[in-house]
Amino acid sequence: MKVPESLTRWRVASTPTLLKFAGALLLAMVALLSGDERERLLLAGVGALALGVYGLRDIVAPVRLAADAEGLTVVSGFARRRRVPWREVERVALGEHRSLGLRTEILEIDAGESLHLFSRYDLGAPCAEVAETLQEMHDAALEEPGAEEER
Repeated sequence: MKVPESLTRWRVASTPTLLKFAGALLLAMVALLSGDERERLLLAGVGALALGVYGLRDIVAPVRLAADAEGLTVVSGFARRRRVPWREVERVALGEHRSLGLRTEILEIDAGESLHLFSRYDLGAPCAEVAETLQEMHDAALEEPGAEEER
């Protein structure tokens, strides 16, 4: 695989974002139509708020990971962006999360004092492909000039 020379970005797909907002709207309607049923109002209201906040994060910070020749830019927290130079990246690896009988592949970027985790949903691409691209970019960035000539 050829290492990209310019900025490469991985972003959240638009379909799940639209589904979050549709779900938030549906739950808000349930809350409004719940009448005197306080439990339904509370549950639907909290659900609508949570889905709306997660959808808003997808709008505010759609690009979860970007890489160029100098390093990475990762989204940390709700929508804060953090720059990580390649020299701080200790490891790019694939991990796995198992829950309720489901297996989810996770991209792990170990930057010394911080660990950044991304799912296929966050990246809009298979984690294995992103890991391969990042590892090649990392290796190319850390390669010493003239190292090929000594071999």
